[in-house]
Amino acid sequence: MSGRVIRIERVSPREGVVEEPDFTSKGYRLGDPAHGNAKHHAEHTVYVKTLDEAAELIEKGFSLWMGANGKRASLISPESLRIVRGGNTKQA
Repeated sequence: MSGRVIRIERVSPREGVVEEPDFTSKGYRLGDPAHGNAKHHAEHTVYVKTLDEAAELIEKGFSLWMGANGKRASLISPESLRIVRGGNTKQA
């Protein structure tokens, strides 16, 4: 768990699509697991400014919104994400 986060990616990305964490004017969007099946609702969105902050929340069970050009962003569970830190890879 050492090193700066350089990328967060899906373990099994959608075919033919390069997905990136969804970054808005408020920051990266995450879904709070405390809200169960409603974590995808806008009122339960948590925003952070850096990938390091996003990784910390993913490791605590938060889901991350990811999208691609021409594709709507979707909420990805922490089990389906890989956090890449300065050359080391760790699956959340």
